[in-house]
Amino acid sequence: MLLSWGMMPYILLISYKKRLFDPVDARKLHQHIVPRLGGVAFAPIQCCILVIALVCIYKLNIGELDLQVASWIILPSMALMVCGLVILFMIGIGDDLIGVSYKWKFVAQIMVGCLLPLSGVWINDLYGLGFIIGIPAWIGMPLTVFVVVLIINAINLIDGLDGLCSGVVSIGLLVLGGLFASYGAWLHAIFAFITIGVIIPFFYFNVFGTSRRRRRIFMGDTGSMTLGFSIAFLVVSFAMNNHFIKPFADGAIVVAFSTLIIPIMDVARVMFVRWRTGRPIFKPDRNHLHHKLLRAGLSRHSALIFILVITLVFCLFNIVTVRYISNNIVVLMDLIFWIAFHWLFNRLEKRQMIVKLQLFINL
Repeated sequence: MLLSWGMMPYILLISYKKRLFDPVDARKLHQHIVPRLGGVAFAPIQCCILVIALVCIYKLNIGELDLQVASWIILPSMALMVCGLVILFMIGIGDDLIGVSYKWKFVAQIMVGCLLPLSGVWINDLYGLGFIIGIPAWIGMPLTVFVVVLIINAINLIDGLDGLCSGVVSIGLLVLGGLFASYGAWLHAIFAFITIGVIIPFFYFNVFGTSRRRRRIFMGDTGSMTLGFSIAFLVVSFAMNNHFIKPFADGAIVVAFSTLIIPIMDVARVMFVRWRTGRPIFKPDRNHLHHKLLRAGLSRHSALIFILVITLVFCLFNIVTVRYISNNIVVLMDLIFWIAFHWLFNRLEKRQMIVKLQLFINL
């Protein structure tokens, strides 16, 4: 956290001197020039501190942690995860500075997605979800790559409101880190808490910084893609039925993906609406959840707090209910709540538009 806090002013200084700003257009919420290189601080600090933590744990025996597993089992997945962060870091910087075609970004995301199955981390059990238990490697490995790419893009697409992407990811990391620590999977817990520490200073500059004082910054694709891959690695690791990482738990896959239920379901809804209305699926618009909340009359900070609270509620609700209810019923309840939530806000949005129209007519 201290390293990230120290890097942010230097990133701001370089961004203003070289005029590396996020473009202002009709789809963006900001109306002033704002640097977009805040995510440059994430991956280098994550990798450096993780390596230091590994050295301290395995060589110096600091803390005398009971890792419960041999190092050769966990270290390959950690090493390839770091490689994936480096790849996305380079692609993200190129995109934030000069622009990179979405095709090349998609290829890079598939490459880093393949690193998880190569390291032995892949979704091998659905725990009865859809009445499916164990799944073979030829299905689970491609499914894992698809899930990783989906998570990276879902995290990237919700980065449209100050503090939203970093806030949602922080809540997910806090939940996963606590769960990993409770199971004794200390390496995964340490990585989750390292990432939270990196995000906290950025969240402050992003939400509470001001453009006039040159203290406001965006994370850009560099930050959103590396954060997406970081939490994807932890989600797949938690969802995997592998006693080397953690003990078996019936609701592991539901609990793991509940940390990302807001961005994933929001992307699915937006894609469905675009397909139903005949618009290009990958063309940006203003139909994401935070756009709907703003149109319904909420302020930016109120919309941010509302989404973060809903994210935390989903996580806590699923963690508790999977102990007593079937995974399929829990997922069904999540879907019902999500649909009812959007139905309610669609009505509020229409009422808000009617009020504005009446005010305009009166004027």
